[in-house]
Amino acid sequence: NPEIVINELMPVNTNSAADQNGEYDDWIEIFNLSSEKINISGYYLTDNKSNISKWKIPDGTSISGHGYLIIWADKDTTQAGLHANFKLSSLGEKVLLSKADKTSIDEVVYPAQGLELSYSRNPDGTGEFKWQNPTFNRSNSFK
Repeated sequence: NPEIVINELMPVNTNSAADQNGEYDDWIEIFNLSSEKINISGYYLTDNKSNISKWKIPDGTSISGHGYLIIWADKDTTQAGLHANFKLSSLGEKVLLSKADKTSIDEVVYPAQGLELSYSRNPDGTGEFKWQNPTFNRSNSFK
């Protein structure tokens, strides 16, 4: 079982969470299931199975144990921070996470969604995906 997984994604974000420039963009949340910090420099995210290396996670990127990492899917790679070179489709699509050697470690296929909801694993890291109110950079499990 992978230690790093796609935990939540939001293809329609108009007022839930803004990036450092105040823009409401699509986002993907990565979760570390282990208790140890994991360096994910060189891992890849893509929305195109025929292009596994579409966006490379920059050097110096790690996730603390049981931590979350937000990647903006906004096609705005000139902005500071983690901004992938693709957007999420509200019509539904596939998002893949791969190791540096291009070995796939997680894949999420989500259906069309026009509402301000996120597609989330509940409980974190292991549960089934479902549409729910977004839990940006925190646990998807409501206590």
